[in-house]
Amino acid sequence: MTPITIIGAGPGGLTLARVLHVHGIAATVYEADASADARTQGGMLDIHDYNGQLALKAAGLFDEFRRIIHEGGEATRVLDPHGTVLFDQPDDGSGGRPEVHRGDLRRILLDSLPHGTVQWGRKLTAIHPLGDEQHALTFADGSTVTTSLVVGADGAWSRIRPLLSDVKPAYVGTSFIETYLLDADARHPASAKVVGGGSLLALAPGKGIVAHRETNGVLHIYVALTKPQEWIAGIDFADPKAAKARVAAEFDGWAPELTALISDGETDPVPRRIHALPAGHRWARVPGVTLLGDAAHLMPPDGEGANLAMYDGAELGKAIAAHRGDLEAALVEYEETMFVRSAKAAAEAARTFELCFDDDNAPHGLIDFLTGGSAPTSSALSRAEQS
Repeated sequence: MTPITIIGAGPGGLTLARVLHVHGIAATVYEADASADARTQGGMLDIHDYNGQLALKAAGLFDEFRRIIHEGGEATRVLDPHGTVLFDQPDDGSGGRPEVHRGDLRRILLDSLPHGTVQWGRKLTAIHPLGDEQHALTFADGSTVTTSLVVGADGAWSRIRPLLSDVKPAYVGTSFIETYLLDADARHPASAKVVGGGSLLALAPGKGIVAHRETNGVLHIYVALTKPQEWIAGIDFADPKAAKARVAAEFDGWAPELTALISDGETDPVPRRIHALPAGHRWARVPGVTLLGDAAHLMPPDGEGANLAMYDGAELGKAIAAHRGDLEAALVEYEETMFVRSAKAAAEAARTFELCFDDDNAPHGLIDFLTGGSAPTSSALSRAEQS
């Protein structure tokens, strides 16, 4: 029997495993991917000093984290469709939300765990309660595991969530279309210049272009459109050229250095429909099972997703260590505080997302928000944290 089982080797699940290891508690992480390198790990993450960085400190990995920071990545600028800069905040070097590549962050977490902690190629297909706080897990390869605690760290479409809640993520009304420009300073200088050293948001009511500079001259672009799912489904993404043209047509009249972020995309455009759980999502305590990260509180992307998942993992790990021998006491403590912080974060995420993409006054509502004393969170809108 495996005492503690974690489903999903994302930042949250790995942080939990690492914090448990720091406290001398074994856990096993089951991941559907065949290996750590089976797929790319997305773009940049801004790691916040009030949650993500605290999780890395609890994991004993803060120094390793500091070594992978992308210097200058905290810069944020907001433009109108004509390319006029309305807000421009440089990276001040304070370290409040430094940028790191998601793959680099995952690597330092994986490297910190004992060999064999992560079991690759283990896709969960079924889970059954056995009573006495135990569950039986079945994987696609036919193997089974019995566990005293299963933690769903498996993202938006969690296979563990139905044990606790009937609620499913709902489409928020906006989709992102993802693409990249490569070696942008040399090959796409006008677009590279308009993006600058960090993140760019060019916004209008119901639409926007969000870009972020990554390492090695890569620009990571998300085109946001507030459209019904049927409209997105009507685009033939199997024909990348036609798909880019259809999306670019929605930005007719915008500054050419902005529309080039769409039309010059060098990777096939990929649609990302944005879903969320209701703000304040919670469940009644079920012995032997809990959730963290997007599995527990999926929200519109605003830069908090990975941070919250890591913080959840660290807090759960510390609670288990503090209540050794009494998992239920640990889960009660963890869930009650997690419900409170995630409800607040979800409400804030919905508000930020609305200011960016659903506000009739966009981008001016966001500018008012950013200049009213609130810390900019919009840089991490450059990726959709959907699993």
